[in-house]
Amino acid sequence: MVAYVIGTGSVTTMASAGASHGMTLLWTLVLASLFTHIMFSAISKVTVVSGRGILSNFRDGFGAPITACIILAMVITQVASLIGVMGIMSDVLREWSRPFTTSGEGIGRLPSAVALMLLLLWLFWNGRHELFLKAAAGLVAMMGLSFFLTASAVPPSPGDVLHGLVPSFPATGSPHLLVAGMVGTTLASVCLFSRSIVVLEKGWRPAELPIVYRDSLVAAILLLVMNAAIMACAAGTLHDEGLPVERAIDMVRTLQPLAGPFAATAFVVGILAAGLSSMFANMILGPWMIADFFGYHRDLTAPGYRLLVLATASVSLVIPVFGGSPVQIMIASQAVSPLIMPLIALFTWLLLLKKGFSAGSPNSRWMNLGMAVTVLYTLYMLAIAVRGFLGAVR
Repeated sequence: MVAYVIGTGSVTTMASAGASHGMTLLWTLVLASLFTHIMFSAISKVTVVSGRGILSNFRDGFGAPITACIILAMVITQVASLIGVMGIMSDVLREWSRPFTTSGEGIGRLPSAVALMLLLLWLFWNGRHELFLKAAAGLVAMMGLSFFLTASAVPPSPGDVLHGLVPSFPATGSPHLLVAGMVGTTLASVCLFSRSIVVLEKGWRPAELPIVYRDSLVAAILLLVMNAAIMACAAGTLHDEGLPVERAIDMVRTLQPLAGPFAATAFVVGILAAGLSSMFANMILGPWMIADFFGYHRDLTAPGYRLLVLATASVSLVIPVFGGSPVQIMIASQAVSPLIMPLIALFTWLLLLKKGFSAGSPNSRWMNLGMAVTVLYTLYMLAIAVRGFLGAVR
């Protein structure tokens, strides 16, 4: 789950936040990680107690039409994320490869995007994705460690950290859209659904719920540490030099204190691993959602599922074909998630309050309080996201 969440979107969003505003928005990360833990725990409990995925529980508890609307919203988030991730990866590859091409133009966006898409489809078609995902997770972990070590080399001052824990919005830039993107890349609807499927396949029993909650807490802490390290790297490099993240390659400078002249290569390897692992998870999200909603067996070798994965992967070529600013599109794609989050939080809480889910493993007072605050928090973030998108349109 950490390798899924810490992808191209989180790196881009956190680096942009650190470059533009230093550690001012650290409070956003703390709250997003806290409520991610609460939602991970709640959705895991619903899944473990019922033995079914969260979407099938929503369908039975609140009806197929409203659940279909939630799926549609997650599909929009999924597609927007695929577009943004591929745009970032192809842009980074083009800029990094300029010195190695005779024309100085680097590898074109479209050829590199097609090659990356075909690689993922080949892995999916041949069922060799597990080893790839483990390798990608290892590379993402190395990238996270690199950001952590770099942040140690250019640490923010204690005063900046304390100031960043006080909720406030900077007066410059587009802070509302950025905050929505930071929350959306951490407390993401697609990640919550994926958590349900992962827990289901893990086979945990109600008696093992303490292990489930501990697992969720460890994930939330790792998310906070890694995201904060990325922000601190950008704050200690780009922000101090007054350089915002306008292009994907601008983020390379966040690793220069550690990697020096090898920063570009280190960043490219890490961003490709993060992007490919996130893209693969997003590609198979459609079949997972269909199987969960209808109660089908999750057989990803079925022809219909394979065609759906092919169609989903093809959407990722939008930026290489039509152009656009991948950094801004990436941030905007992450800000879509808060639009549906209040409904997911409310439905999850209502399910936990039902006798079938509380009998035998009653909700603690902290669980009920946490879910109540989470619903309010997601409503607030919905307002922030809408304000951010309206400001971007203006």
